[in-house]
Amino acid sequence: MPITAPPRAWMDPELELLRDTARRFFETECAPNHEAWASQKHVDRRIWKRAGDLGLLCAGIPEQYGGGGGHFLHEAVICEEQQRALVNSFSINVHSGIVAHYLLAYASEAQKQRWLPAMASGEMIAAIAMTEPGAGTDLQRIRTTAVRDGDHYVVNGTKTFITNGFHADLVIVAVKTDAQAQAKGVSLLVVETRDLPGFRRGRLLDKIGQRAQDTVELFFDDVRVPVDNLLGGEEGRGFSQLMQQLPRERLLIAVGAAATMQRAVDDTLAYVQQRKVFGEPLMAMQNTRFKLAECQTASTIARSFVDDCIARLQRGELDVPTAAMAKWWITQQLCQVVDDCLQMHGGYGYMNEYPIARMYADARVGRIYGGANEVMKEVIARAMDR
Repeated sequence: MPITAPPRAWMDPELELLRDTARRFFETECAPNHEAWASQKHVDRRIWKRAGDLGLLCAGIPEQYGGGGGHFLHEAVICEEQQRALVNSFSINVHSGIVAHYLLAYASEAQKQRWLPAMASGEMIAAIAMTEPGAGTDLQRIRTTAVRDGDHYVVNGTKTFITNGFHADLVIVAVKTDAQAQAKGVSLLVVETRDLPGFRRGRLLDKIGQRAQDTVELFFDDVRVPVDNLLGGEEGRGFSQLMQQLPRERLLIAVGAAATMQRAVDDTLAYVQQRKVFGEPLMAMQNTRFKLAECQTASTIARSFVDDCIARLQRGELDVPTAAMAKWWITQQLCQVVDDCLQMHGGYGYMNEYPIARMYADARVGRIYGGANEVMKEVIARAMDR
């Protein structure tokens, strides 16, 4: 009897309908465009509007702000289907799962009404800019400054590795409003980029994986941003705001990694069942069977861990160390499983025409973004050593 995954305790008919919609969209309207998007290193902007029309943007944002009125489960379903279809060419996670929730948590009522409906429709595309050439995971070291001048901040600095940056109309920018302070000097400013003097986008970065996803540098040269665009209305709150939102971000990374892991196992199983070696299907060989058993076990455990974390988040109980565990362990397991699955494809696994080759290149960054896995382990160790 084939292995069947246990039913998700949190799945319901509404979420099943959303899954069907998301699956059709990613498989029929996005996946066929991968090669074209990869060659230009960004998606066509129209796909954001199409996703908005289908209700796939800001699904976890209240209806009063133009969102779908759902919760994290809706975002998790969309994330799973996007990653299962290998459509990582535009980040709904960043746009809807991260930026939209910063705005929901910290923006004023007027700002929510101005920005969130446009994000939900796909008319406005969002990004978050934390990383700099000299500051990655250690956000206390950022050097981008925001100096108050009357009713504006004057922003100067450079951000790099910015997902969705090529199209972004709205960017939450981590800045130093007090250059002498460390964590207490960090603030978050919302920058609306359209026709903004002093703002410019750098080159589309040439990555080893996720080649269709736009990742750019952003430059701020005496950019004037209204003081009202300070998230939370008080300087120095940015670091704590970032820390409060990181568990959600890291769980979304884990959700996507777990979905990709199962896709790798499914593709490999299909391949070894039809590929013949020495006159027999590759699946008949003990090493293949044992390796696939290991991969399926890792995938099943990953999904169980993800589901437990989702349940904790829904109850308001997901803490930073547990989210860090999910992020580092599942992204690490993904890399191992994909490597094992590529090996079972033999030479064909090294060919870009096979999805496993793309998964191999795309998976690697999961151990870096959202906080490097080494930092995740430090977060966990600190919680243990209290």
